[in-house]
Amino acid sequence: MLDVKPDPYAALCPSRQIIAVIGDKWSLLIIPLLLDGPKRNAELLRAIEGISQKMLTQTLKRLEDYNLITRRDYGEVPPRVDYRLSPLGQSLAAVISTLDNWVIENFDGMIRKPQKS
Repeated sequence: MLDVKPDPYAALCPSRQIIAVIGDKWSLLIIPLLLDGPKRNAELLRAIEGISQKMLTQTLKRLEDYNLITRRDYGEVPPRVDYRLSPLGQSLAAVISTLDNWVIENFDGMIRKPQKS
């Protein structure tokens, strides 16, 4: 463990990497989906319109690298793998769900109205 206090406002602070991972649009969509329990790759792909298989795979790998999700390989043929939130990921999912609810509640106020000419 580092004896350095994270400072996300400092340009070279490694905490900025963490912010980039959790602030990524795909991470913000994947993490709350896992609140209901483990999901397989295909379930996540169906649930998140617009994400490619490549981007889903990359995002899941990054979330796993940062200990936000865990990957369980059942060692079966055909392959069966699922993803679930780690305890750290569960605490983050609660925060993201609050943000999701804020967006839903304030959506109308955030959308720009067409300018009248």
